[in-house]
Amino acid sequence: MASMEYLKDKPIAVLGAGAVGKAQAADCALAGAKVRLCDLSPFAEKTLFGVKESGINFYGPQLNLHSFERSGIARVDLVTESVAEAVKGAGLVVITTPAFGHQVFFEKLIPCLEDGMVIHIFPDNFGSLLLRKMMREAGCAKKVVIGGWSSSPYGSRVDIKGGVVLPRVRVYYRAITLRGAAMPMIDQEAFLESANYLGSMDCITQNGGIDAGDTALDIGFSNVNPVLHCPGTILGVGVMENWGVIYGTDKYDYSIYSHAYCPSIAKVQYSFYREQCAIAEKIGVGIQPFDKKQFFHRESILGAEYMGPDYVIPFDQQDYIQYGTGPFDINNRYITEDIPVGCHIYHELGRVFGVKTPIIDSMINLANVMMETDYYQNGYTLDYLGLGDKDKDALNCYLREGA
Repeated sequence: MASMEYLKDKPIAVLGAGAVGKAQAADCALAGAKVRLCDLSPFAEKTLFGVKESGINFYGPQLNLHSFERSGIARVDLVTESVAEAVKGAGLVVITTPAFGHQVFFEKLIPCLEDGMVIHIFPDNFGSLLLRKMMREAGCAKKVVIGGWSSSPYGSRVDIKGGVVLPRVRVYYRAITLRGAAMPMIDQEAFLESANYLGSMDCITQNGGIDAGDTALDIGFSNVNPVLHCPGTILGVGVMENWGVIYGTDKYDYSIYSHAYCPSIAKVQYSFYREQCAIAEKIGVGIQPFDKKQFFHRESILGAEYMGPDYVIPFDQQDYIQYGTGPFDINNRYITEDIPVGCHIYHELGRVFGVKTPIIDSMINLANVMMETDYYQNGYTLDYLGLGDKDKDALNCYLREGA
């Protein structure tokens, strides 16, 4: 087993101060770590508001199978808009920004990397592939471990009142299992072991919940967001846009899980997943396994992440825990990130490796119409991730050996 004990006494740098970043920073601080929290302009003025003065109020029901809970006012050691200042001397660097923020943060992070650092990306969203490509292009040969996770350790939302982003984050569930992988896989042992020194992963690591993925592409396929969010938002758009208008009392009580999901949408989600499985099999990488029945209830495959595979809320019952989680309009990350990043990469891999993806493509086509854009032109590409010139053998060699 790789010894990562040197990380124990080093600071943790969290890059990105949205809901995931605030939750990660607060949880790690409450677990006893020295934490630095960084965000960049123009967002930092809002996202870092009050954190230095008041700390982060980390609260909420934190539903999970193990009843693991950690709450309180978390004080971080440094609040900054400088990536260099945040990561200097850090052992663990946690990336929590949305996928379209990866490149901006990576450009600032790469010159500051130090030997021995371990970078965790939540969720990975192909970020580990992008970071390795950018390091190579920058001529950076620092001995760092890079990996990503299929999801965040939480369902979390920042409190916003009257347009003001408060230093409060509500955690409504905690994951008991996450799937992770290093890029390249030769660093897998060290990457997974390093999670034991990340307080935000305690509910997972202390209960044996780490699920070792098979390459960074596995983690991209195993991200549940595209398969859940895109059909739920696009096919449930009528419910969403009418909620609080002709039915429902408050627009901001809406949730695709609580109010849109139904057996017909579940059939689409399962078919979407089967297309992902077909691509993964053709390439020769893994993907998180799900039984068909896990799609056919209110929490769908998300429920297994924090309550285990037997957790079921039938469609004829209410799902109160998800109330207010949205999305509240079509111009939301459930579309603007999950279509051009997740869906478009699946589309590209299917095209290159000869796997038809009619359900995934239908999500892109409908999103193009609803958003009046062209995600085929504006989405992530294999070239952008450094994979465009690789056949199956070369791709697997790169994912596994880094060469």
